[in-house]
Amino acid sequence: MNFLITFFNTVLYQPLLNILILLYAYLPFHDFGIAIIVFTLIIRLALSPLSLSAARSQKVMAELQPKIKEIQKKYKEDAQKQSQALLELYQKEKINPFSSLLPLLLQLPIFIALYQIFLNGIGENILGPNLYSFVPHFAAIELTFLGAINLSKPSFLLAFLAGVFQFIQSKISFSMTKSSGGKEDGKEKFAQIMQTQVIYVLPFITFFFLLHLGSLISLYWATSSLFSCVEQYIIKAQSVKCKV
Repeated sequence: MNFLITFFNTVLYQPLLNILILLYAYLPFHDFGIAIIVFTLIIRLALSPLSLSAARSQKVMAELQPKIKEIQKKYKEDAQKQSQALLELYQKEKINPFSSLLPLLLQLPIFIALYQIFLNGIGENILGPNLYSFVPHFAAIELTFLGAINLSKPSFLLAFLAGVFQFIQSKISFSMTKSSGGKEDGKEKFAQIMQTQVIYVLPFITFFFLLHLGSLISLYWATSSLFSCVEQYIIKAQSVKCKV
């Protein structure tokens, strides 16, 4: 257990903390909110190839639903042949149905590390033993955003923006993964109803969840969701252009 904690601190917690402090030190105005935004963009850009690949796979999977249904219907009595036929279809289309899980799995430990950083606070007693020798040390860090929002306390505005961007992201994602063509059966209609409910319920959960956490998490979440919106919009626009 101690090994895992040490590994987590060495590989994720300390590097992320030091990158954040470096951004705060060298970005103009020494605005910690701007440092978090740039920090979030760096992380999302690093994971962007995986995220784009996963989003494209989801889009292709939605477009392949008629063929998938046909295979499932043809081999409904033979699970082995059905699995083999589906595997051949995925290989032919060069997609991995599980690729969408990888970006989420990679982002989860990063989010946990960031949560630990923000939960522990950015005081000198936390920074001192965790900062590398080449990273500037500060007697105190001003936890403000644009000189107006205190990032050490919950912010209604940032939590609200995070919820709004979460809603937009979910809407775009739903429109991309919605299957086209073919008659829907009862299970698919039920799944779409549940997915629609998630689109409208998840932003409220996000808002109330972030409202009880510090604004640091809210700003990170809002920036990450906005980045996802842009990412998915680009993929959707490219898909429409390809069809024209």
